[in-house]
Amino acid sequence: MGPYIALGVILAIVVILVLWFISAQRRLVAMDENINNALSAIGVQLSSRFDALTALLDLTKGYAKHESETLLNTVKARRTVITASSSPKEVEEQENVITEALGRINAVAEQYPQLKADETYLKTMDSVNSYEKSVRASRLVYNDSVTKLNRAIRMFPTSVAASMLHIEKRDYLAENTEKAEMPSMK
Repeated sequence: MGPYIALGVILAIVVILVLWFISAQRRLVAMDENINNALSAIGVQLSSRFDALTALLDLTKGYAKHESETLLNTVKARRTVITASSSPKEVEEQENVITEALGRINAVAEQYPQLKADETYLKTMDSVNSYEKSVRASRLVYNDSVTKLNRAIRMFPTSVAASMLHIEKRDYLAENTEKAEMPSMK
């Protein structure tokens, strides 16, 4: 009976380790998917923000046609779609395109007070601001999810499972401190 007990104990330990590994793998995959989901949400919101930006550019055509068309062509050429597989650097680049365009729209709006007073312009600018708030909220969710994953893969024994599964540390989205001021609605 002695060898059977030893074999039973070894078998029980192996079963416990396998169950732990499966549990760790599932937790790590769930964390990784939360990050991908948050990045996709940011992509959707940036896309909506680009759409609102395009609408703003269309409104400026009546006031500064050449400037508007040049900026619209620049925005369309530099726009990329943000997906779950995009990097934080790609998100930052797209936010910089929007920030630059908004700065230039602001300059046009300052030259044409009637544009700033246009109701459609005001509503569209409100949409741009609303999408910006959504992007900020999604950035918080993304960075929180990254923190959870990065913390988990650094702690033993989950670090062993993460290493075996090739799950690596993810980068954070840095806050863009150089965002252009939104055009004044006054």
